[in-house]
Amino acid sequence: MGKKKRVVTRWRLLGALVLAAIGVGGYEWWQFIHWTPSRVQYPTQGVLVGARDGRASFVAFKAIGADFAYLEASDGAEGRDPWFARNLEAVRAAGLPFGALHRYDPCIPADRQAANFVTVVPRDDTLLPPAIELDALADDCPKPVSDAAVESELTTFVNQVESHAGKPAILKISKRFEQRYHLATAIDRTLWLSRDRFEPTYAGRPWALWTANSQLRSEAGSEPVRWIVAQP
Repeated sequence: MGKKKRVVTRWRLLGALVLAAIGVGGYEWWQFIHWTPSRVQYPTQGVLVGARDGRASFVAFKAIGADFAYLEASDGAEGRDPWFARNLEAVRAAGLPFGALHRYDPCIPADRQAANFVTVVPRDDTLLPPAIELDALADDCPKPVSDAAVESELTTFVNQVESHAGKPAILKISKRFEQRYHLATAIDRTLWLSRDRFEPTYAGRPWALWTANSQLRSEAGSEPVRWIVAQP
């Protein structure tokens, strides 16, 4: 075999290997974006919905297996999900149990954030426990906020939200927030953790809710959604 022919053969072989790798990677990616945890292990599963998901169909979510839903409602002292009112009406019409989520801002006093939440979210005993998303850090606040102040203000906010809801809140803690403040064990509340595909362990104690797939694609719509499971 001549030198030129050997070079061509090597390039063809390399090309075949690259295409094979792309094919395997593409298949694994397709498997992931359509993956949900086993119903045998986790019988109760649901979805987190907000404005980013567009016009969500809760009837469709119910059809693909959602047993409950959480709706993004408020953010900080003034932020309000523009689709919350519409989603609230739609999820009720679909007959899915649901709860509301507030995105907490450690730079803003608890009283102002609680006022925003209670204005947006109706007082309703049928709602699931309120969820508080903890992801933003205080490192970039306009005025310095100590770690102790973050915990103190968050505790105040939790108490005010629970007073409005009439039930204990769920803390939706991200990995970076927990690594920074270590509040999963300091504040004794039910936990909601996140990690694609694999069970999260970063909180140091058991979780009740788990965002298992942050970009699930399904027949329910054209946009990916955040899929949640409940601990049996």
